[in-house]
Amino acid sequence: MAKFVYTYAKIVGLKESEKRQAEWMLSDALGKLQLEQLSLDQLLTERKLWEERQTEMAQSAVPLGELAAVQQYLNYLDSSIQTKNAEVRLANGVVEQSRSHLTVKLKDEKVWLQAKERAFNRFRQASMLQEQNELDEMATVRFMIAAP
Repeated sequence: MAKFVYTYAKIVGLKESEKRQAEWMLSDALGKLQLEQLSLDQLLTERKLWEERQTEMAQSAVPLGELAAVQQYLNYLDSSIQTKNAEVRLANGVVEQSRSHLTVKLKDEKVWLQAKERAFNRFRQASMLQEQNELDEMATVRFMIAAP
């Protein structure tokens, strides 16, 4: 039996590579998003702690300068949180774009794999037909030899 050789095997390999690369890109984007969210959570936790500290300071006899410094730091944390929220939204956008890109690559690879499978099925059918014809020919020759 002849060996199946797919003419477009290199294209199928390329599509598999593109899919793998898209998966890596998505994984990278998800990692960055996770880091941004972790950083945002840390900022929110720190802000909550400083807010509680400010409340405690306001209830005790603390110089107004210290209270103003804490308020200034809270304002800085608020702006940092706003910036980090924007970075999280941006990272979310990159993740969605990567997911979309991966979906396209998965569909593209699937199309080429299905084409390869159809070509293999045609090859197998042709091989089976050829084998059947050879068996039929052998049977005919035997019948001709056996029938004097």
